[in-house]
Amino acid sequence: MAKKKILVVDDDKSINKLICSYISKEQMQPFAAHTGVEALQLLKRHNPDLIILDVMLPDIEGPALSLEIREFSTAPIIFFSCKTQEIDKIIALSAGGDDYVTKPFMPGELIARIKAHLRRQSSYSLKQEAEASPVYEFEGLKVDFDAHTCYLDGEELNLTLKELEILKLLIQTPNKVFPASQIFETVWKTSCMENDTKTVTVYISTLRKKLKRKNADTNYIINVRGVGYKFNQALIKESNL
Repeated sequence: MAKKKILVVDDDKSINKLICSYISKEQMQPFAAHTGVEALQLLKRHNPDLIILDVMLPDIEGPALSLEIREFSTAPIIFFSCKTQEIDKIIALSAGGDDYVTKPFMPGELIARIKAHLRRQSSYSLKQEAEASPVYEFEGLKVDFDAHTCYLDGEELNLTLKELEILKLLIQTPNKVFPASQIFETVWKTSCMENDTKTVTVYISTLRKKLKRKNADTNYIINVRGVGYKFNQALIKESNL
């Protein structure tokens, strides 16, 4: 069985080396990058299964690099930072991150988070292979969840894996209003803590902006005040039911 490949992006060489050593002990293969440029080169060359990304790099900020990575990779991204403010976490997650670990860190916790994300990614891939989804078409919108593609008025959108999963949840159950806590637990596959609903709010806001049409005012995701979110049932064609 091939080893899982982990890309570690941190300009602090001592910390980078330490994380790589922990990863190696768990029979996974680490790749070390100290700049954004190195990270992109290694990413395209080795196609890692997971990425650990420092928020502050010498040539680019972590969230900006994450957006670039999301243009061609759906690998889970665990942000790594000494910043502990809630806004920093929100920015990182809204840029395509899947998790946020603060420094100083506990090695056991970091490894546990890595393994958890790898399990979820593997489970998601197997489920996608076993359960083929239809192509959904609405007014101006076309989504193929198996192909991980979304087109708005004929132009392909750059949606992250989490954004696609949220959209899939809402589209496939159009009659249901999902509270933010339920969306988080379904998509992130973990218990929702006090501040995690804000992460969902950020993702929904970003998703709505990406789904905004240039020449039409079509509201795909509806906010039911005080309850949660649902897909606009009025847009569903009979062919999708």
